[in-house]
Parts: sequence; C-alpha cells; structure tokens
Amino acid sequence: MPDAAHHRRTALAVLGIVAAMLGLAYAAVPLYRVFCRATGYGGTPQVATAGAATRGARTLNVRFDANVAPGLPWRFEPETPEMAVRTGQTVTVFFKVRNMAGRDTAANAQYNITPDIGGFYFNKIACFCFDEQHLGPDETAELPVVFFLDPKLEADPTMKDVDSLTLSYTFFAAKPAKAASTAVATPKL
Repeated sequence: MPDAAHHRRTALAVLGIVAAMLGLAYAAVPLYRVFCRATGYGGTPQVATAGAATRGARTLNVRFDANVAPGLPWRFEPETPEMAVRTGQTVTVFFKVRNMAGRDTAANAQYNITPDIGGFYFNKIACFCFDEQHLGPDETAELPVVFFLDPKLEADPTMKDVDSLTLSYTFFAAKPAKAASTAVATPKL
C-alpha cells in the first residue's frame, strides 16, 4: 500500500503537469504567430529590411484585397487592384482608407497571402499593417505597402504552377486603450 509521501509526490507531479499545460495554452498564440512569421505558414508574409539582392526571371500577378470588419466605419480599397510583379522587383502599392464616422477611430490590419505557400516568398519592407492606424472624423489617407517576391520561389517546385498571389487585408477596430485610473482614494475616517 502506498504511503503518504508517495501520494504527495503523485499530487505534485499532477499539479506540475497541469501548470505546464496551462502555461503552454497561454503561450500557444504568441508562439504560433512567431512560427507563422518565420516560416510563412498560413500565408503570413515575411518582413524584410531591404529589397532583394537579385532580380529573378519569373513574373507573377499580385492581386490586392481590402476588407473592413463589421462595426468599423471605414471604407478601404486598393488603388491598384492587381499588377504584374517580377521576382526580386521592389514594388510600392497604395490603399485608400476613409473614416466614415464623425469621430476619431483607430484600427489594426490583419493580412495574409493566398495561396498559403506564397507567404514564404512575399517579403514586406514597409506596411501600414505594422502599426495601428488612426483617422479623424471623415479623414482619408493613402496607406503604402512596399514589398518584393523572393526570387527563391523560382526554385520551389510547389510554386511551379502558381501564377498569381493575393495579398488580403482586413481592418479591425482597435481595442480601446485602458484608461489610467485617475481617481484618488480617500481615506475613511
């Protein structure tokens, strides 16, 4: 028959496993985002600091898609719906956005590339999606994206039959900033 020390060790082991599983559950979303950014998984574009060192030989059609989540009073569209892009060529495109509300609003853009494998070769140098966007009442803005298609895609057999990529954005209303507590506690007498 097991003694009390054995029961304590078993209970501690179970608690340790539960704590580890809980920690992994909280870490799953940030770790998944890091994984997607590093590998292009799920159509997540890469972030680059400079253009490609070489130009490739292939040209792909790149389409631009713009969406606004329900409840956000913005109109959002690409200035150019699609264009032919040669691998290694640095391209700048603009999206127009307008706040249709009579108040200040803020939003964040989520993005992806389809087909998903294209995300590994789609490199953004600059993008409005890296930062929260703020627009005043009835304000309009042009938002740039600077990108290139990595010439390495030409050697990937899974990209052989891919003739076009779609860069898609969706703006979501920014979460309101938590107001700092300005109330001063009054001592009770």
